[in-house]
Amino acid sequence: MTVAIDLNADLGEDESPAGTARDLAIMDIVSRCNIACGGHAGSPSSMRKMLAAAGAKGIAAGAHPSYPDRDGFGRTSMDMSLADLEASLTGQLHDIRMIAEDVDVPLTHLKPHGALYNDAQDDPALAGLLTEVAATANLALVSMPGSLIEQMAAKRKVHFIAEAFIDRQYTSAGRLVPRNEAGAVIASEEDRIDQGLSLAKGTPLTARDGTKLLVKANSLCLHSDSTGAVETARLMRQALERAGITVGVGG
Repeated sequence: MTVAIDLNADLGEDESPAGTARDLAIMDIVSRCNIACGGHAGSPSSMRKMLAAAGAKGIAAGAHPSYPDRDGFGRTSMDMSLADLEASLTGQLHDIRMIAEDVDVPLTHLKPHGALYNDAQDDPALAGLLTEVAATANLALVSMPGSLIEQMAAKRKVHFIAEAFIDRQYTSAGRLVPRNEAGAVIASEEDRIDQGLSLAKGTPLTARDGTKLLVKANSLCLHSDSTGAVETARLMRQALERAGITVGVGG
C-alpha cells in the first residue's frame, strides 16, 4: 500500500476574484500545482499570482501548457504542424519561466492540459514532442501511467510523475472517458473520495464497462473547476490522512 501520495491541481485558469480565491484555498491543501500559461487560459498577472502563492505556501509549481486554444479552453484537438505546436509550447514555457525567475519560484514540472494531454498519451509524435520540451526545459513530466509519454520519458531520462484522476471515469484501456460522454466526470463527492482512496492504496477501480482496472499513480489530480472543488480537495486530503497516507511531493 502507498504510504505517501502527491495531490496536484490545475490552477490559474479562472482569473475572476472568486476563481483566484478558490485557487489560493486549494493551494493550502495540495502539494503540487500546474499553472495555466497562456495556451488555454492564464495571463502574466495570473501566472505571477499563482507562482508567488505557490512559493509562499511551499508547494511545487509547474507549467500547464496546452494547444493554443483559448476559445475552446484547450479541450479541442488541433490539427497543426509539430513545428507550430512546439513553437507555441516553447513560448508558453518561456512566459511562465520568466515570471517564475522574477518571483524566485522554481518550476519543477510540466503537465499538458486538456486535449493535448489526452491526444499525446498514444500519439508517438505528440508524446515525443512533449518529452523533448520537458527535457530541454529540465522539467519533470506529469502524465498518465501506461502511456507512450511514460515510455518516451524513460528513454529520454526525463523524470516521470504518473497521474490519476479522482473525478474522472476510466475506460478499460486505462484512458479517460471523453468529457462529452455522460458520466465521464464523477459527480458524487462520495464516489470521488472512494476513487481517490483506491488510487492511493493501489487497489483496482471499476472502469466504465465494469471491468476492474489497476492504475498505478504517484499523484492525484483535483480539478479546480469542478463544482465544490475546494470541499472535494479538503475531504480527499482528510480521507487520505485518516487512512494513514501522507500527502506530499515525492514521486
